[in-house]
Amino acid sequence: MTQVTALVCRAGGCSLDAWAGSEFVQQEGLEMEKVTSKDGTEIAYDVTGSGPGLVLIAGAFTARSYFSEYAEVLSRAFTVVNYDRRGRGDSGDSTTYSFEREWEDLEAVRAATGARFACAFSSGVMVLLQSGAAFERLAVVEPPFRIEGAPPAPERYLERLREFVAAGERGRAAELFMVEAVGQPQEAVEQLRQTPMWAGLEAMAPTLVYDTLQMGDSSLPTELLASIETPTLALYSNGSPEWFQESVRQTAAALPNATLQGHDGPFHTIPPETLLRALAGWMG
Repeated sequence: MTQVTALVCRAGGCSLDAWAGSEFVQQEGLEMEKVTSKDGTEIAYDVTGSGPGLVLIAGAFTARSYFSEYAEVLSRAFTVVNYDRRGRGDSGDSTTYSFEREWEDLEAVRAATGARFACAFSSGVMVLLQSGAAFERLAVVEPPFRIEGAPPAPERYLERLREFVAAGERGRAAELFMVEAVGQPQEAVEQLRQTPMWAGLEAMAPTLVYDTLQMGDSSLPTELLASIETPTLALYSNGSPEWFQESVRQTAAALPNATLQGHDGPFHTIPPETLLRALAGWMG
């Protein structure tokens, strides 16, 4: 989730279950592979299944372990490439961050695996759309573009994230995201701090800055969307707030070659089995 996606959580009843269920370890039974990106950073990924290649692109504060169930289910129809964006999991990072490095990472993964399709989640959609990577078909799951009715951003959110990260206070950056952006109770975050997965969350805290930068002001990027000629499937969950669903509708309307689908599911989530049916039916 990004700054804006997280704000939706506050309105839509998001919980800490997603983080609590992610162990930040390699999916069992898979052999991790790595590719070297243009700037020399190593990007880790797993490959599972058979069929046309499909790259999964995560949103904010999630490593590839979060998508283990998705990879397992989708592998029934696709060769699924599940990678760690830079600064997460087993991937490396650079000393300074630039938007373009993440676009190059995605292209390196695509080139190494020969994947034809890509499916991006939440703020990962901006990485996919801005990368220009040569995929034949795209799927975007609830890109968190702000339209009328979206809840307001926390005050000085990006600035405070940067300050905490620069001071080495990664736990405070994670807490800022969870409490003020996601809207979780302070006591729930304190409980999460006592669990083994907190170290993994702290390790990813600098990437909260990355996703916020990728999203820019989080407004609907109409010029960028109009430039995407690749056939694109835009997906939203009926369990998300109406304004968020409308954001995806506007995304599809701005894309020259888009198909819009809404599916039953919880907040900001298309369940794995549902996503499999949608992608197999549209990309197959």
